Amino acid sequence: MAASSLSLVHPSPMMAVVGLQFCTPCVMALTFSKKAFSFSGGDFIISDAKGTVLMKVQGHVLSFSPCRVLCDAAGTPIISMRIKPFSLHQRWNVYRGDWKDQRNLIFTVKEICMLQRKTELNVFLARNTTEQHCDFKVKGSSFEKSWTLYLGNSNTIIARASRQSGIRSVFLGKDIFSVTVYPNVNYAFVVAIIVILDEIMGKNDPAQLSFS
Repeated sequence: MAASSLSLVHPSPMMAVVGLQFCTPCVMALTFSKKAFSFSGGDFIISDAKGTVLMKVQGHVLSFSPCRVLCDAAGTPIISMRIKPFSLHQRWNVYRGDWKDQRNLIFTVKEICMLQRKTELNVFLARNTTEQHCDFKVKGSSFEKSWTLYLGNSNTIIARASRQSGIRSVFLGKDIFSVTVYPNVNYAFVVAIIVILDEIMGKNDPAQLSFS
């Protein structure tokens, strides 16, 4: 797709999704550092461009099904991400805080395509009960190690992510990922999408150099 056919979004009012406190009027550059060794797996530290820790992702070690909790820097839960068991394609439900009841459901992420290193996920807000059209879409490639988050089925980009490779990640024993969140887009929402993408790709092909 030609670059000229793509556009960036500046939603007005801000794209709250999780909460207005996680929206800013300017571009946000985030760095994900994934721990190489973790009892629960999938633990991340999310920092801004200055290196300030904004959020942490933790897993539930004794959970019946995979669960990830996004917390603020102080450790207070913001949202929880839980896989839906017994689904044909991987499906994750995201809730407020550390809850798991329907009243606190914010959005759902559904795996659409994971063939030939191509990735496609659909995201449905809780109010979109029919799911005839997605509210957001993720497209990317584990081969190219880059992913893009779009507004619905449009060409409007709201965030990009890529895996960094180099001496730092090798010697520190961490996977390092760069994420760009565009103005007025909820960065806690974007963080949750990337964490779920990591889980889905890791389960489908653990050998891939991707978010796994």
